[in-house]
Amino acid sequence: MRESNTSRFYRAAIVTGATLAMLAVVMGAFAAHGLKQMLDPHDLAIFETAARYQMYHAIALLIVGILASMPQFSTRWLKLAAIGFVLGIVLFSGSLYLLALSGIRWLGAITPLGGVAFIFGWLLLIVAGLRKPLAFD
Repeated sequence: MRESNTSRFYRAAIVTGATLAMLAVVMGAFAAHGLKQMLDPHDLAIFETAARYQMYHAIALLIVGILASMPQFSTRWLKLAAIGFVLGIVLFSGSLYLLALSGIRWLGAITPLGGVAFIFGWLLLIVAGLRKPLAFD
Protein backbone atom coordinates (compact mmCIF):
# COMPACT_ATOMS: atom_id res chain seq x y z
CA MET A 1 0.00 0.00 0.00
CA ARG A 2 1.38 3.37 -1.03
CA GLU A 3 1.65 6.09 1.59
CA SER A 4 -0.24 9.31 0.80
CA ASN A 5 1.49 12.68 0.41
CA THR A 6 -0.26 13.89 3.57
CA SER A 7 0.97 10.89 5.53
CA ARG A 8 4.51 11.42 4.26
CA PHE A 9 4.30 15.09 5.18
CA TYR A 10 3.17 14.59 8.75
CA ARG A 11 5.77 11.88 9.26
CA ALA A 12 8.46 14.20 7.88
CA ALA A 13 7.28 17.10 10.06
CA ILE A 14 7.34 14.93 13.19
CA VAL A 15 10.74 13.40 12.41
CA THR A 16 12.22 16.79 11.51
CA GLY A 17 10.72 18.44 14.59
CA ALA A 18 11.96 15.69 16.90
CA THR A 19 15.43 15.77 15.34
CA LEU A 20 15.68 19.55 15.67
CA ALA A 21 14.42 19.37 19.27
CA MET A 22 17.04 16.73 20.10
CA LEU A 23 19.74 18.91 18.52
CA ALA A 24 18.51 21.91 20.54
CA VAL A 25 19.05 19.88 23.72
CA VAL A 26 22.52 18.88 22.50
CA MET A 27 23.38 22.50 21.71
CA GLY A 28 22.06 23.68 25.08
CA ALA A 29 24.10 21.05 26.90
CA PHE A 30 27.14 21.98 24.82
CA ALA A 31 26.67 25.61 25.83
CA ALA A 32 26.21 24.78 29.51
CA HIS A 33 29.09 22.34 29.80
CA GLY A 34 31.48 22.85 26.91
CA LEU A 35 31.32 26.51 26.04
CA LYS A 36 30.91 28.11 29.46
CA GLN A 37 34.68 28.43 29.88
CA MET A 38 35.35 29.30 26.22
CA LEU A 39 32.83 32.07 25.47
CA ASP A 40 32.29 35.37 27.19
CA PRO A 41 28.88 35.80 28.87
CA HIS A 42 27.49 37.84 25.95
CA ASP A 43 28.38 35.20 23.33
CA LEU A 44 27.16 32.41 25.61
CA ALA A 45 23.80 34.19 25.95
CA ILE A 46 23.62 34.46 22.13
CA PHE A 47 24.29 30.72 21.79
CA GLU A 48 21.64 29.90 24.43
CA THR A 49 19.11 32.13 22.64
CA ALA A 50 19.73 30.15 19.44
CA ALA A 51 19.12 26.85 21.25
CA ARG A 52 15.97 28.17 22.96
CA TYR A 53 14.39 29.43 19.72
CA GLN A 54 15.37 26.23 17.96
CA MET A 55 13.49 24.25 20.63
CA TYR A 56 10.40 26.46 20.46
CA HIS A 57 10.15 26.02 16.71
CA ALA A 58 11.03 22.33 16.73
CA ILE A 59 8.00 21.89 19.01
CA ALA A 60 5.98 23.98 16.54
CA LEU A 61 7.01 21.50 13.81
CA LEU A 62 5.82 18.62 15.97
CA ILE A 63 2.48 20.39 16.36
CA VAL A 64 2.30 20.92 12.58
CA GLY A 65 2.94 17.20 12.05
CA ILE A 66 0.17 16.23 14.46
CA LEU A 67 -2.28 18.70 12.91
CA ALA A 68 -1.44 17.41 9.41
CA SER A 69 -2.77 14.01 10.44
CA MET A 70 -6.19 15.55 11.12
CA PRO A 71 -8.51 15.98 8.13
CA GLN A 72 -9.97 19.28 9.35
CA PHE A 73 -6.67 21.12 8.77
CA SER A 74 -5.35 22.30 5.41
CA THR A 75 -2.07 20.53 4.69
CA ARG A 76 -1.20 23.13 2.06
CA TRP A 77 -0.97 25.86 4.74
CA LEU A 78 0.63 23.50 7.26
CA LYS A 79 3.39 22.67 4.75
CA LEU A 80 4.09 26.36 4.27
CA ALA A 81 4.14 26.88 8.05
CA ALA A 82 6.63 24.01 8.39
CA ILE A 83 8.87 25.59 5.76
CA GLY A 84 8.75 28.87 7.70
CA PHE A 85 9.74 27.15 10.94
CA VAL A 86 12.61 25.17 9.38
CA LEU A 87 13.89 28.17 7.45
CA GLY A 88 13.65 30.24 10.62
CA ILE A 89 15.69 27.70 12.59
CA VAL A 90 18.38 27.59 9.90
CA LEU A 91 18.60 31.38 9.52
CA PHE A 92 17.89 32.57 13.06
CA SER A 93 19.45 29.88 15.22
CA GLY A 94 22.11 28.98 12.68
CA SER A 95 23.35 32.55 12.34
CA LEU A 96 23.39 32.99 16.13
CA TYR A 97 25.32 29.75 16.67
CA LEU A 98 27.90 30.83 14.09
CA LEU A 99 28.04 34.37 15.44
CA ALA A 100 28.66 33.19 19.01
CA LEU A 101 31.32 30.67 17.99
CA SER A 102 33.13 32.67 15.32
CA GLY A 103 32.72 36.27 16.44
CA ILE A 104 31.90 37.25 12.84
CA ARG A 105 29.49 40.08 13.58
CA TRP A 106 27.97 40.48 10.09
CA LEU A 107 26.23 37.13 10.67
CA GLY A 108 23.92 39.07 12.95
CA ALA A 109 22.41 40.66 9.83
CA ILE A 110 21.03 37.24 8.83
CA THR A 111 19.27 36.66 12.15
CA PRO A 112 16.26 38.98 11.50
CA LEU A 113 15.51 37.06 8.28
CA GLY A 114 15.09 33.96 10.42
CA GLY A 115 12.83 35.93 12.75
CA VAL A 116 10.67 36.92 9.80
CA ALA A 117 10.50 33.26 8.71
CA PHE A 118 9.36 32.32 12.24
CA ILE A 119 6.64 34.98 12.12
CA PHE A 120 5.45 33.75 8.72
CA GLY A 121 5.43 30.19 10.06
CA TRP A 122 3.14 31.20 12.91
CA LEU A 123 0.95 33.29 10.60
CA LEU A 124 0.58 30.36 8.20
CA LEU A 125 -0.28 28.07 11.11
CA ILE A 126 -3.06 30.50 12.03
CA VAL A 127 -4.28 30.42 8.41
CA ALA A 128 -4.19 26.59 8.46
CA GLY A 129 -6.44 26.68 11.51
CA LEU A 130 -8.90 29.10 9.91
CA ARG A 131 -9.08 27.67 6.37
CA LYS A 132 -11.08 24.62 5.46
CA PRO A 133 -9.10 21.99 3.55
CA LEU A 134 -9.60 21.91 -0.20
CA ALA A 135 -10.27 18.75 -2.16
CA PHE A 136 -6.63 18.52 -3.24
CA ASP A 137 -5.14 19.24 0.24
